[in-house]
Amino acid sequence: MSKSWQAYAKHIIDTIAKIEQIKARGDLTQDVILYDATLRNLQTLSEATQLLPEELKTNYPEIPWREISGFRNILVHNYLGNIDPITIASVIATQLAPLESAVSKMLTNADNILK
Repeated sequence: MSKSWQAYAKHIIDTIAKIEQIKARGDLTQDVILYDATLRNLQTLSEATQLLPEELKTNYPEIPWREISGFRNILVHNYLGNIDPITIASVIATQLAPLESAVSKMLTNADNILK
């Protein structure tokens, strides 16, 4: 791995902030540009979670890591339209805050867990 896992963790936090900014601009369920921007950010966020150490992710069992990783594949391949703006808005509303909290804790506690 060329980058440290911390760079990917910081990218996740930055991406969540971008998604919040997108949300502040309007309703992604009504605006295709906001929706597309959100999808792109969710895709990179999902990819970054795959690059976090498994030994750290196990400390946060409340986060659906496997589903987040699988969500990336759904976003990239759009599996025949299985995603829609309402689903994406729901994911943002329910999943981003817990993920941000867990990743922030990983960064804060990393020195005590991993070297």
